Amino acid sequence: MLTDTPDSAPAQSLEVPGARLHYEVRGQGPLVVLVGAPMDAGAFAPLADLLAADHTVLTTDPRGINRSPLDDPEQESTPELRAGDLARLITHLDAGPAVVLGSSGGAVSALALAQEHPELVRTVVAHEPPLIELLDDRAQLRAGTEETVTAYLGGDVIGAWKRFFAQAGIAVPEPVVEQMFGGDRDARQVVDERRWFAHEMRATTYWAPDLARLRAVPCRVVIGVGEDSAGQLCDRTSRALAQALGTGPTVFPGDHTGFVDAPKEFAAALRATLQDG
Repeated sequence: MLTDTPDSAPAQSLEVPGARLHYEVRGQGPLVVLVGAPMDAGAFAPLADLLAADHTVLTTDPRGINRSPLDDPEQESTPELRAGDLARLITHLDAGPAVVLGSSGGAVSALALAQEHPELVRTVVAHEPPLIELLDDRAQLRAGTEETVTAYLGGDVIGAWKRFFAQAGIAVPEPVVEQMFGGDRDARQVVDERRWFAHEMRATTYWAPDLARLRAVPCRVVIGVGEDSAGQLCDRTSRALAQALGTGPTVFPGDHTGFVDAPKEFAAALRATLQDG
């Protein structure tokens, strides 16, 4: 999901193949990268401010989202492309290896980074990656995703979001959905939302991690779930991934967006997780 949270750090940019990446750096100390997809840097600002007390914290808008424009606006957003962008940012800062916390689609980006560039990563915390290919009902979930994308691109925005929340197992009353996604809306958010439905959702949720490679990488891989996400789709996918990797999930405060709703508690849980490793 997308959020609209103001940033509190100076904006910087990095030219990469096919895009210009907006990024922000806070604090000093070991490098922590906070990343979403399609969530932008603003969603992580409160958490980043807390962690910056004793870390260098990097946040970024994924390519094609908000302040990270593409040379080709129709380019597909794949986990591998986004992982390459993260690798370039970490290398540019010359502050790795990094702890990378990715949430939702950003968790998929972080897992792809661990597969392709493990030397740049000390620990990956993949918080609720929506990897439906790991589930027995993946064919049904793929069909539901296709219906959702088709509805959105056909102009049924509210209907698409209702389908999305239903498949995700997130209870949002219909009047709330209509209030959130009907009527006048922020133009930038609508552009980013459309890009997510048209060019990012499929590539992210249909991505199949290389389990053998992830088991063998020298960096630590932690799979996070929200304590309030029980039974939701991303809770199911996360637990399936943890089981496939031979680990147990690590529980974080809140639900799928716990780092937004309870940043102080989430920061404390992240610090404890890193100390345990």
